[in-house]
Amino acid sequence: MIKAWLSQHLFVLFQSLKRFVSAPVTSLLSILVMGIAFSLPAGIYTLMENLHAISGQTGTTPQMSLFLKQNSSQHDIEKIRALLEINEQVLRFEFVSKDRALRQIQQNSGLNDVMRSLGHNPLPDAFVVDLKDANAEMLDQLRETMQAWPEIEYVQFDSAWTERLNAILNFGRVIALLLFTVLSIAIVAVMFNTIRLQILTKQDEIEVSKLIGATDSFIRRPFLYFGAIQGLASGITAWLIIALALQTMNDELMVLASLYSLDLHFKHLSNGDSISLLLFATWLGWLGARISVASHLWQIEPK
Repeated sequence: MIKAWLSQHLFVLFQSLKRFVSAPVTSLLSILVMGIAFSLPAGIYTLMENLHAISGQTGTTPQMSLFLKQNSSQHDIEKIRALLEINEQVLRFEFVSKDRALRQIQQNSGLNDVMRSLGHNPLPDAFVVDLKDANAEMLDQLRETMQAWPEIEYVQFDSAWTERLNAILNFGRVIALLLFTVLSIAIVAVMFNTIRLQILTKQDEIEVSKLIGATDSFIRRPFLYFGAIQGLASGITAWLIIALALQTMNDELMVLASLYSLDLHFKHLSNGDSISLLLFATWLGWLGARISVASHLWQIEPK
């Protein structure tokens, strides 16, 4: 029973592939149109993810300054160092002693005489901490946690830039989602019309099939396979378009990265995202065919 079922589906699959290649120009044009439609939102999504990753390499890594209390001892410094080393959100950190900070101010501010006139060093010891995550809510929570450490006098952090960055990235993701929704509807409509034309051209064949007892599921199966194949081919086309666009941009990005001694490049869709794109494109092709067949097949009856 299962063997016969598989044989029927394999036969229909090969017949759909033959129908697909029998009109190469029409099929390729449809695939290209749908592939471009898929590549627009998928490309924006890929670009947003790359910008989020690259932002950590271009000086926009979130950073906090932890100022210790004036009377802090070496033991207090080592305690803060240990806490930072075990914190999963800390990417790297650097200890800046009060003496080093004073020397930097004297060298860079032009207030050497003023600083020398002070009876003591008014600057505190500090840790400059680079963080992994740019999520504004998480950073605020982390700042409150560090501020509660007994050895810490003050935690300085400006979260405005992270909020702006997250707002831009979230806006891009919303645009990609809206494009996915609108263009998905358009792709279903294209597939609906494509299958409708095929049903009309094969009306006589469908009528004969119904006369000899073919079921509706048997008749609609080739159209569903055709829609799924065309959807899959469109997804592959979109994947290739994105890959070509990223490669072109990477060639230009290498020139910019060399000026700043950075390793910058756009990464392609991950394996999971690539599989999701292909499966979603296949499902859309099948859905458009399914709706079209359900709308038109019942109207064809043997005369």
